Amino acid sequence: MRRILHLPYDEEELLAIEAGDEVILEGTLYVGRDQVHRRLFDALGNGEDLPFPFHGNAIYYMGPSPALPGFPIGAAGPTTSARMDPFSPSLVKAGLRVMVGKGPRKEEVRQSIEECGGLYLQAYGGCGALYSSCIRSSSVIAYPELGPEALLCLSVSSFPTVCIIDPRGVPFTGRA
Repeated sequence: MRRILHLPYDEEELLAIEAGDEVILEGTLYVGRDQVHRRLFDALGNGEDLPFPFHGNAIYYMGPSPALPGFPIGAAGPTTSARMDPFSPSLVKAGLRVMVGKGPRKEEVRQSIEECGGLYLQAYGGCGALYSSCIRSSSVIAYPELGPEALLCLSVSSFPTVCIIDPRGVPFTGRA
């Protein structure tokens, strides 16, 4: 089934999504890769303020290429989610319920998604140009010293994904 998820989301929106659903993202989407995740994980452990509120928001695993003149971002395809797995269960338990990337996740991540009612959405690999066309604006909000791996805030429209792990922890195993 095709679903639209408005970001920031309402918890009820998440519960309606099932493994295998096409999920179109609309609104504010944060971007961070492994170095951002390490910093978020450390900030939680140190009791520090986070650079964005986890509740109601989603994070996309992506490192953009430089923007061409007149465009908000360059190619914006997903990166491998497994690099975030050491940090993801803690971040999910702290309120980050929606993650977007590509590739499989460890069982500990699936369990944290099930326990907390989150989602793992998969973006289509090799589609960096498609995803950049869905991005209306991009700005660095934290960790600018990381360059292309800084924490970004995007405004997205018609951003296509597929639900790979739903709020009940059910994984998508293929077409029925």
